[in-house]
Amino acid sequence: MNTLWQEIQNKMLRSGSKLNLLIGINIIIFLLINITDVLAKFLFHSPVIGYYSDEYLLLPAYLPKLLTHFWTPVTYMFMHADIWHVLINMLWFYWFGQIFEEYLGKKRTLGLYFMGGLAGAFIFVFCFNAVPFFTHSNAAAGNVLVGASASVMAITVATATLLPDYTIPLILIGPVKLKWLVLFFIALDFLGITGMNAGGELAHLGGALTGFLYIKQLQKGNDWIGNIAKLFKPKSKLKVVSNNTSKRTVSLPRQEEIDLILDKISQSGYDSLSKQEKEILFRASNNEG
Repeated sequence: MNTLWQEIQNKMLRSGSKLNLLIGINIIIFLLINITDVLAKFLFHSPVIGYYSDEYLLLPAYLPKLLTHFWTPVTYMFMHADIWHVLINMLWFYWFGQIFEEYLGKKRTLGLYFMGGLAGAFIFVFCFNAVPFFTHSNAAAGNVLVGASASVMAITVATATLLPDYTIPLILIGPVKLKWLVLFFIALDFLGITGMNAGGELAHLGGALTGFLYIKQLQKGNDWIGNIAKLFKPKSKLKVVSNNTSKRTVSLPRQEEIDLILDKISQSGYDSLSKQEKEILFRASNNEG
């Protein structure tokens, strides 16, 4: 058991993969809530666990309730209705997430997961409170959103947008390009926006649009996730100041170079620096102050 738990910890926390971390969090939350719910019902005939998790962790469409449950646009994307819901979402996330991280690295998965989930939440709430099809029957009053589907859809569509001709084998069908597979599921989601799971389908489309726009902007050199991360990134305390206006100042390292080197140290350690980078850092420290 210890070996299994250590392996899970290594996968989630030490592999560097945000994909493994997110899948682990989703599964742990699902098991924690549902196991305790089953025990409460079995031993005490009490549905209290299920009631409170649904009441306080799912995303309501009803605006007055959403205002008092303002955290639910985040919590809903880690909740699932049943075992098949979480299983399908996590398998889909794993398959496409691996391709996503292989080509774009492991730093963007977490950001796009949240962006897709929040976009899905916005589309869900907006449509249920603004589109006549829903407002006519006051559908917002009794509808909630649950599941990581919008977040997973963002990763899925982003992967297909980046690699449209990437081919994967499907049982009974054979090799299929990602663009056709994703277009098929987007079409299904669109056809379902007036059906029984209209809220879920709308959230899927919100996540899909986010994934598509993110890759298109990234291809233009605009990394939304990177730009957001920079807002929370602490600035380097190492400054290079010199009163000497002679030619010697030309050889002083630029602050941008120093910041990049310090970032590399924080991620990989000092030993990962090249000889040239160590020399730049040495010259900068000698001229500090």
